[in-house]
Amino acid sequence: MRYIRCLAALLLASFAFAAQAKMVHRPVEWTQGGTRFHSVLVYDDASSAKRPGLVMVPNWFGVNEEAVKKAEMIAGKDYVILLTDMYGANLRPQLDNAEQAQAAVKPLYANRALMRSRINEALTQLKAQAKDAPIDTAKLAAIGFCFGGAAVLDLARSGADVAAVVSFHGDLSTDDASMAKHIKARVLAMNGADDTWTMKDADKFMDEMRQSPADWQFVVLGHAVHCFTEVGENSPGCKYDAKVAARSYGLMHAWLREAFAGRD
Repeated sequence: MRYIRCLAALLLASFAFAAQAKMVHRPVEWTQGGTRFHSVLVYDDASSAKRPGLVMVPNWFGVNEEAVKKAEMIAGKDYVILLTDMYGANLRPQLDNAEQAQAAVKPLYANRALMRSRINEALTQLKAQAKDAPIDTAKLAAIGFCFGGAAVLDLARSGADVAAVVSFHGDLSTDDASMAKHIKARVLAMNGADDTWTMKDADKFMDEMRQSPADWQFVVLGHAVHCFTEVGENSPGCKYDAKVAARSYGLMHAWLREAFAGRD
């Protein structure tokens, strides 16, 4: 009988702990160049163990509920993620309104120095969260999707001191290929073989990377088009592919593990 009571108490305690553990969504705000930015720090608080920190830039729709869900899925128990606002708190394209999203990214593509400034500030803000969140500041990286891929590649080109950057179906173009010589991060770019939006720049991107000191890899995923990680997308040129998405996430995790090795 005593054994049963002890077992019940242990089960209740474990259930209580599980109920307390949750994915944290903490707002992170800053002002840069007169613009206020509203990002979200995402991590599992079930453990206080320090873990790698990732700057994550979503697709051109920016910070929204779908992007938070993706950040939760990637963060799991492995990472602390700063889901990064690149537009400013007052600019939120409506989901599936491509015209609004295109208008939001246009100034950043037109001014890549501005894009680099904003993504570098996001990295600074991620580091600052280590005082309250379980971030191992020796293990920092950045990941991005579509437009976000362009942003994190520009972070690498700026010479940012991060272990790695990973781009998923990202824009591969640059305003200055010579910046590749500044890259310190290990660079992984993954694009669909049938992505008519990004693959036109693939050869130039590889030429750029060849001139860099970076450890880099460019992965072409067969039969995939743009948006292959974007759940719910189902148009001919922008389509979610569960198999390809899972494969790309596996490649990301392996790339990050290798990049973080030896940084304890």
